[in-house]
Amino acid sequence: MEELLITSPANPRLKALAGLRRRRVRETEGRTLIEGFEELELALGAGVVPRVVFFCPDLMTDPQTQVLMVRGVAARGTELVRLGRTAFEKVAYREGPDGFLAVVDTVTRTCADLTVPTGALVLCCEAVEKPGNLGAMLRTADAAGVDAVIAADPVTDWGNPNLVRASKGTVFSVPVVSDPTGTALTWLAEQGIPLVAATPDTDVEYTEVDYTGAVAIAVGAEKTGLSEQVLAAATHRVRIPMVGRANSLNVSTSAAIITYEAVRQRRASARGSSAGPVGA
Repeated sequence: MEELLITSPANPRLKALAGLRRRRVRETEGRTLIEGFEELELALGAGVVPRVVFFCPDLMTDPQTQVLMVRGVAARGTELVRLGRTAFEKVAYREGPDGFLAVVDTVTRTCADLTVPTGALVLCCEAVEKPGNLGAMLRTADAAGVDAVIAADPVTDWGNPNLVRASKGTVFSVPVVSDPTGTALTWLAEQGIPLVAATPDTDVEYTEVDYTGAVAIAVGAEKTGLSEQVLAAATHRVRIPMVGRANSLNVSTSAAIITYEAVRQRRASARGSSAGPVGA
């Protein structure tokens, strides 16, 4: 396995790598970063082929096993660059790096690129600002089997390294798209997917709605919630009951609660339909 070795933190390639932390650079180059063995492994399993993998055996938790993965990446045509410990720690963007940093193509799909099955479960996130919240919602979407996640009027991009990290790499395993809110609403209407909007301004609790068919669950920005445009388009407006002093939940928590209510109903419906009539 041929590989380049870089030991100097001042190397020009590492300076260019650090530039991908900036959105403007990511959008110009169409590339982003994946840091961490677990995140990279999940991305590889989703079919991602990195352009470059930077690695540092001195920081790996299991060098003997993990170097085998590096060899497998090289077999796909990915360039390998081995870094000295000081050089890797300089370019890593999180504390306690584990010796893996990859450059991959950014996810840039829109609703027009999206195909969902009949009875799809979709999560629509409007103007969510914090990459950590979007990443957390992707982990929920991956765990719950959500068919697609739409970023409507996105404030951050799917390639934000902090989002990639918070999602544990699931940004590459869950179908994700970005579009203006109006375009996303038009696409949902064209697909015949009803919209359930999370808002405190309703008397309908989230458990009182039927999620067993095709449905999109919409959550809004951390400070302002969903726009009037989304609320007006919603088939149902639902709230999560709260008895404490705080007047809102974290947006990723709200998305998880409603999504898993949809999962619960769908599983119960599937069990009921597969049981057959009594006495059969």
